[in-house]
Amino acid sequence: MKIVLPNKVILIIENLRMHGFEAYAVGGCVRDSILAITPKDWDITTSARPEQIKRLFPRTVDTGIEHGTVTVLLGRESFEVTTYRVDGAYEDGRHPKEVRFTRRLEEDLKRRDFTINAMAYNDEVRLVDVFGGMQDLNRHLIRCVGDARERFSEDALRMLRAVRFSAQLDFPIEPATAEAIRQLAPTLSVISAERIQAELVKLLTSDHPERIQDAYELGITKVVLPEWDAMVAVGQNTPHHKYDVAEHTIHAMKNVKKDKILRLVMLFHDMGKPQMKTTDENGRDHFKKHALVSEEIARNVMTRLRFDNETMKKVTRLVCFHDYRVEATERNVRRAMNRIGVDLFPYYLAIRLADVKAQSPYKRREKIENIIAMREVYQEVLDRGECVTLKDLAVGGRDLLALGMKPGRELGVMLNELLEWVIDEPSCNKKEILCQYVKEKLNL
Repeated sequence: MKIVLPNKVILIIENLRMHGFEAYAVGGCVRDSILAITPKDWDITTSARPEQIKRLFPRTVDTGIEHGTVTVLLGRESFEVTTYRVDGAYEDGRHPKEVRFTRRLEEDLKRRDFTINAMAYNDEVRLVDVFGGMQDLNRHLIRCVGDARERFSEDALRMLRAVRFSAQLDFPIEPATAEAIRQLAPTLSVISAERIQAELVKLLTSDHPERIQDAYELGITKVVLPEWDAMVAVGQNTPHHKYDVAEHTIHAMKNVKKDKILRLVMLFHDMGKPQMKTTDENGRDHFKKHALVSEEIARNVMTRLRFDNETMKKVTRLVCFHDYRVEATERNVRRAMNRIGVDLFPYYLAIRLADVKAQSPYKRREKIENIIAMREVYQEVLDRGECVTLKDLAVGGRDLLALGMKPGRELGVMLNELLEWVIDEPSCNKKEILCQYVKEKLNL
């Protein structure tokens, strides 16, 4: 097995070897190289101690020196170089109480999570695969190194990582590993929100976001995303749908590209349905105002999982408007652009299309034609440079003050009144016309 290592990785490995130490590329970069995937990062493991690593390279950063990790800087690139280590007992399901450095590569590989991540490589020894990682790659399996219960007891996040790798690689989880997850899933409650968020986003933005259903079946979502469990098996007896709410959500997620915002919107867009479901005398289900409840659920979940404010703002706004449907007239589209946001409007069109494609064939062509027409009008409005926001208005607060208006709430009310007018009548977005309107309205 020959892996083509980047020149700077070779330089680091050879520098360590020239000074009498072992060194290998290790973990995900080896796995991805074997799978013909370009690694995002190259990690290196070595028998050298942190202080020895630092002496051999002029530019280093102590990124995790207590755990044996030194970041080596070469030009504008950085590489984590970690001493072979053995983890001590884990007391909190997250961190080892202590780490002990070792001279044996096998001891270091033994502490890693999955066999496919426990392989090492350098150009002299070639592939070091003590735990059958290559075999599991060939069999397309996610399997723990050694005893699965021990690995998950050491770090509970590994259970969610198993599903994430399953989604990214389209590998099933080996039965004994899956059974250990079922037994230990409740221990995920000790994991920080930030770590849960990072793994969940990677799962959702993978090629197979439908593997979130595996997380449900293994008991993971019950701990980290119980809102998903509430959607499972909630029927939608309506001509517009053919799946239950969770199944529809999975199809909708697969209908958008692997974009963080889009996938999160599709995850949350119908989470309000279980709460808002009603059934009429004919047995037909209704979900009136579910978008508003979905927006609130999305905000609560994203707050709990410590998402950044910008992501939360975009996702919740799009969830709120995901079911916003109007006739594709110029006036309606301009107003929709104003309410949703000019920058978010392409996202809105994409989520509406994904939603429709995940529904039943009932009126599908009509719905898609409406979305296409709205997209065309949206582009025409942009091309003509028509006003849909206050920053595009031909007058501002200073202009109104110059006319004699006083600072305060009434000034903002008047600007918004002018904006509503020019959204309906774009030709009126001229300074002289708007100023005349204000003077006549207020007898200035």
